[in-house]
Amino acid sequence: MAAVQQLLEPLRTPARPQSINGTTHPITVDRGLPSPPATSDITFGSGPQGGDTRTVIIIYGHGQDKIVSVFAEVLGKPYRLGGGFMGVTKEDKDLVVGIPASIASADISTRDSKSVVAINAHCTNLGMPPDAHLSAHCDYEFLYTETPFFRRDLSRFISHTLGQINHHETLMAKPRTYFISTTFPDVRAALPNIDILTVGSDAVEIRVDLLKEPLEDGSFASIPSLSYVGEQVMLLRQRTELPIIFTTRCTKENGKFPMDNPDLYYEYLYRAIQWGVEYIDVELWLPESIRKKLYDQRGSSRIMSAFHDFSGTFKWPSKQAESIFLESRRYADIIKMIAIINDHNENFELEYFRSKIKAEYPDAPPLSAVNMGETGQFSRTLNKVFTPITHPLLPIIAAPGQLSAAEINQALALLGQLPKKDIYGISSSATRSATPQATFYEKCFNELGLPHHFAVVERQPKGSGGIESWCNQRNFGGAYLNPAISVTSLTANNTFFSSLNNGAGPVLSEAARLIGMVDTIVVRPNSSGLASSAPASVPSSPPRHNADSFGPYASAQSGLPHNTSLIFDNASWKGILSTLTRDLAPSAYFGRAAVVLASSSDDAASALFALKALKVGKVYTVGFRTPPALAKDLIVEPFNSLESLQRARMVGSDGPGPGASSAGSPFVVVSALGPEKGNLVGMLVRVFGSRGSTKTRKVFLDLADGPVPRRGDPGLIAEQSGFAAYGAADVTAFTTVETLRLLVGQNVPYSFVRLASGRALF
Repeated sequence: MAAVQQLLEPLRTPARPQSINGTTHPITVDRGLPSPPATSDITFGSGPQGGDTRTVIIIYGHGQDKIVSVFAEVLGKPYRLGGGFMGVTKEDKDLVVGIPASIASADISTRDSKSVVAINAHCTNLGMPPDAHLSAHCDYEFLYTETPFFRRDLSRFISHTLGQINHHETLMAKPRTYFISTTFPDVRAALPNIDILTVGSDAVEIRVDLLKEPLEDGSFASIPSLSYVGEQVMLLRQRTELPIIFTTRCTKENGKFPMDNPDLYYEYLYRAIQWGVEYIDVELWLPESIRKKLYDQRGSSRIMSAFHDFSGTFKWPSKQAESIFLESRRYADIIKMIAIINDHNENFELEYFRSKIKAEYPDAPPLSAVNMGETGQFSRTLNKVFTPITHPLLPIIAAPGQLSAAEINQALALLGQLPKKDIYGISSSATRSATPQATFYEKCFNELGLPHHFAVVERQPKGSGGIESWCNQRNFGGAYLNPAISVTSLTANNTFFSSLNNGAGPVLSEAARLIGMVDTIVVRPNSSGLASSAPASVPSSPPRHNADSFGPYASAQSGLPHNTSLIFDNASWKGILSTLTRDLAPSAYFGRAAVVLASSSDDAASALFALKALKVGKVYTVGFRTPPALAKDLIVEPFNSLESLQRARMVGSDGPGPGASSAGSPFVVVSALGPEKGNLVGMLVRVFGSRGSTKTRKVFLDLADGPVPRRGDPGLIAEQSGFAAYGAADVTAFTTVETLRLLVGQNVPYSFVRLASGRALF
């Protein structure tokens, strides 16, 4: 305990806070100064939710009972193995109950669906297909393989199906969304390049009608079986974190699924809902009874009502077009209308239709509408909701006239809809080691075909005086700040920032306001929505500048347009949140205890905000005082003595999760202390490690680890002490995904970030 005492005492009142990457910078605490305006629309949004509270029943195959314990751990609940649905009682409400498939098949049809949710967990290593009776009667079906992909796939599946994470709300808040269609006959062919294929995409479509299931005689099935399709969905979901769109396109609408049996569509589409697919493409020609039934049974999935017209006679100004829209919206979360046109002017007729629909039916589901063929390509640049895109690496395009994300961005630039902007990575002299990140931004901008200029610049070492010089430019397109800077330091005595928004100052996102730290500056036209869809292209080697060299360039380019707002945001907390929920569902953290170690409140704030979003029960702090804004609605207790540490170690504070048997010690430990305090962090991790025979996997997040292993590595000690350890590289990758979304309005998958940074994904 002596080493722990060493950790506690010097950190009570740190004289000079230290940032996560070990550099020091002045810190200013808000003492009642006027705050910039906060946005009411940038909130936790589609963050972690309680979701489905029914008792979770896992049906498992012979010899696969361990899957029940993994489900329980991912959900943060204890479990038991049962003998059938008849034995499930109210006392099991907070448990995960496992039932053998051989027993479940006898009474699954008699279960009380209002109180239990049944998930058939089938290991494909045991063969396919799973028991048809169980597949038909369970609520969901989790197909899995015992591979390195297994845990994160399960976390994603259960978080979605139980409604704890909602991708749809996040996507619909974006200025533009795209999806790419995998037109491979076997998705295995797409997997080696899936990281590059999906740059710029917000979802991945699996074209079930284009799949070719090989038969024993060397031919292919006319319709791929549910068994084959299920494996294909599983393989795709294992390799991409993006939502999946499940499509069975019919022969009339440029697909290969026959139209003589509408019930066949219901069978496949409903099974996709059971598999936890995020978006289900339901064609409008299907009988209303089927469309309604799928809509009512969709659970957490979203229905995309699809209409395609290849006749060449469809007219957007017609009554037919409006009636199709009205019929589509009855059973849809997204409406998709696509037609072949003969004249370029019909693109403008579509835009009139789009604006008319938006004005007359403001509460209708989002509309995705494009024209096909070369003549209709212009419409693809104007559509903002789930525009279908292609990629040069795909074997065929899914529909005539499809463009890649890069081609659409290049077209927007030529049309003046995506003006060239200057985007910056603003660093300090002490963080030069962090600038290789700029090379990655170049790769992303080039892959996306964006026209903007990117450069790494260096701010003055004292305060933030140089930042306004970069922001006050006519072509300023946004910036990321490394390290982050406090809101007060940025705005105090700064005439430029205080003059924005008619003297109200820059807009603060909820995250920036409560965390108090800014790591992203977003440019938004005052008349537009949530964020700008513009930014970024790059020189092969971004120049490095310092604020002194900016002089004459500044005078020529100075003057942020008056109709422009700057939004101060924080992306780091999203990186922390995504890291913590990669292998665990949000509910694993609900009501549990956490420990946060840092040299200052600024270093700890993003982690505290993420833990608050995860609804942790209590946070023990070491080395800093929690800001009042973050402490609100959060139980916080500082460690100020060995007695308080011992109390946290022994008092039952974990809530109902499986860690309750571990003497109530905290479930998650987050350290923002520098590498030089690694030994002390490791000592504290040992104190809170799992003891005895418990098999609980706790969570340790080291925000200050580096690529080179060091003596007393806390991550290694955490793994040895029963923790699942994550490091700064994971957080940085997820934060980069969020930063790019904020700056350029487009998605770059985490897997691509890891690939481009030279780190193995698994």
